[in-house]
Amino acid sequence: MIEYLNIGIRFALFANLMLLFGLPLFALYALRGAERLQPSILPVGTLICWLTMSGIALSVLSVTVMTASMAGVQLLEVDTESVNMMIYETPMGNAWLVRVIALIVTLVVAFRMATAKILSKLIFVTITSGVALGSVAWTGHGAAGEGTAGTGQLIADIIHLLGAGAWFGALIALSIMLFRSVASVTEEYLHLNHRLLKEFSVAGTVIVALVFGTGVVNSWMLVGPQNLLNLFDSLYGQLLAAKLALFAIMLLLAAANRFTLTPAFDRALQGGGVPSVLAKLRKSLIIELSLAVIVIALVAWLGTLQPPAAT
Repeated sequence: MIEYLNIGIRFALFANLMLLFGLPLFALYALRGAERLQPSILPVGTLICWLTMSGIALSVLSVTVMTASMAGVQLLEVDTESVNMMIYETPMGNAWLVRVIALIVTLVVAFRMATAKILSKLIFVTITSGVALGSVAWTGHGAAGEGTAGTGQLIADIIHLLGAGAWFGALIALSIMLFRSVASVTEEYLHLNHRLLKEFSVAGTVIVALVFGTGVVNSWMLVGPQNLLNLFDSLYGQLLAAKLALFAIMLLLAAANRFTLTPAFDRALQGGGVPSVLAKLRKSLIIELSLAVIVIALVAWLGTLQPPAAT
């Protein structure tokens, strides 16, 4: 029971921290000036506040579950002394402490997001939320290595998480903006949506390159070249293969959005047919988001299993 709860909490925490990092990052590179202060476009400050508070709650729950799992007891049997030992005397606990501090600082700044100097505040919360997301790498397989190779693996794991967070956050931000009735938005708003799709197309190329490259490094280190031919013999290998297959489909959808649907949206804005193109964009986003959620769930599950290279 504890193991299933651990997977569920890891999934919720991954998704939460990825959004917390990806949304302000999207606002930084895609929105301009006063657009970042307009909740009608993207309620960045409100979203960051809610995500930060839920991230702190999930972190508290996660350290309790980790303690119960390591102690071999039920969740309600965990005592304060055991939790304190986990936090202050283990690398995972130290990473947890860094995460919670980063989230608290993020929350303090997010409460003042609607005031002036929005750009500096967005930069700050993007950095602190990135620290919170990166800390997850210290609680997983990325921190298990030793020496130079271990350091390289940990860095690759952190970059992989940040890239995935940037991608997931952008998908959610675009969905918030695109899933509105055409009748309720102005032509100016539709042009803004098109511009943001183009902005993400450029940033998405860098994000995909980072996610793909670091994913190859992580998979190579965790599976090991000697185990490649026997990948499907273990549950870890099967889940990893499923994750890679879903990622490949997401890449195809991203390419279709950039090279087909976004140009079609531009043509529709000039000559008509916006509702039809928007429907296709929304359908593509729904599929891509669904695949992203499944991939995050697989990552949460993989983190609880022993990789082939460790056996």
